[in-house]
Amino acid sequence: MLKVFGVSFAGRTLLLVLSEALLVYSAFRLATKLWFGRDADLALAYDHGLPATLVACAACMLCMYYYDLYESEVLLNAREVVTRLVQVLGTVCMVLALVYFAYPPVQIGRGPFVLWILLGGILLIAWRRLFALLNSAVGWRERIAILGDGWLARELAAEVQRRPELGLELVGYVSSGGSALDGFRRLGDLDKLEDILRREGITRLVVAMEERRGCLPVEDLLRLKARGLRVQDGSELYEAITGKVPVLALRPSSLLFSSGFMASRTMVLGKRVLSLALSLVGLVLGAPLMALIAAWIRLDSPGPALFRQRRVGLDGKTFTLYKFRTMRVEADPDRPAEPDDARITRAGRWLRRTRLDELPQLYNILRGDMDFIGPRPFLPHVERELAGQIPLYTQRWNVRPGITGWAQVHNGYCATLEDNIEKLGYDLFYIRHMSVGLDLLILFRTTKILLLGRGAR
Repeated sequence: MLKVFGVSFAGRTLLLVLSEALLVYSAFRLATKLWFGRDADLALAYDHGLPATLVACAACMLCMYYYDLYESEVLLNAREVVTRLVQVLGTVCMVLALVYFAYPPVQIGRGPFVLWILLGGILLIAWRRLFALLNSAVGWRERIAILGDGWLARELAAEVQRRPELGLELVGYVSSGGSALDGFRRLGDLDKLEDILRREGITRLVVAMEERRGCLPVEDLLRLKARGLRVQDGSELYEAITGKVPVLALRPSSLLFSSGFMASRTMVLGKRVLSLALSLVGLVLGAPLMALIAAWIRLDSPGPALFRQRRVGLDGKTFTLYKFRTMRVEADPDRPAEPDDARITRAGRWLRRTRLDELPQLYNILRGDMDFIGPRPFLPHVERELAGQIPLYTQRWNVRPGITGWAQVHNGYCATLEDNIEKLGYDLFYIRHMSVGLDLLILFRTTKILLLGRGAR
């Protein structure tokens, strides 16, 4: 796993991204050479140039990202990869047509463009097939075992099995009795740990034991570590793989003495200044659009254009959150919206789909109630209820809430207690790793969600 902006990514996935970017660029150069023959370099310099090449390649890579071609569910699914690559190539043609219409200097000749699309599609499909074969090769995977059989061990085992691009082969688990991990081989007891690891050829041991299940064999693990075994904390691996903190397996002391959870004053001040500037610009530039939306809401259904509701913010203090009204006045606003909810107006359905109902929250950001990035604020009675059921829930209140955040780009709406536990895991991860880079990554992913219309209700 490699860290970028404080977030861990599978090394193989990053390698795939870089190799495909190079492949797309190489396909362009090859298409130009085949089309123009010996005068290819001169034609490239005169007709296209480096900016035109980079614009075309960047559009292709962005479309591949937006079609989820680097997500675990799609990454190694051969049929899905081919289908989405065809969609990517079609979308690239439309996107670049708009770009060329708006800015002709970066336009590529029609002949080289068509040849580039065909060559690029063939090379990308062939490379994905080769990547899948290499990734599944036994010699290219690291053999690991899990020490423990509790909640964290089960979650880790499921994640490792679900994400073959990690390059990890889970051999089994070691425990002293207790419950079994369904679907995974029990390798033996703790007292035979060294023999088990040597016999199975395991090079990494992930410690996911729960304290109540017995004492951790510290001396044995230190001896094995001195002999070359990689010993890794289960919570650390879980956080790296999932991008969230394992709330149900977390000891408060592990957060207290770990790195993170201590944003610098410069970071907090810079984030606040940027939020103020962007909210002010957004309110000024968006004023005509917001006036039109307000008029549409009033014409569509009786009642005020704005919706006001108390939410919990920084340090657990409540504030008034503003949104455009998307439901009928007589509807119960505290009940979560469902798909095809009858309470939602015609205008409200479109506003929710495009997320334009959130625009008045720019005023909340200007007032200091919120930032652009942070945990999503919820109703006071909901927050109190969840704080009584979920450990460490009040830690969400240590930073200003946001319009979007790490939990929102991963989790969407929360309907159950389990959903809220998962959401807290993402929020704690953000608070722990809060940085400018992570905020930029969240904005990038938020743009993807908005353009694709995902998660709206």
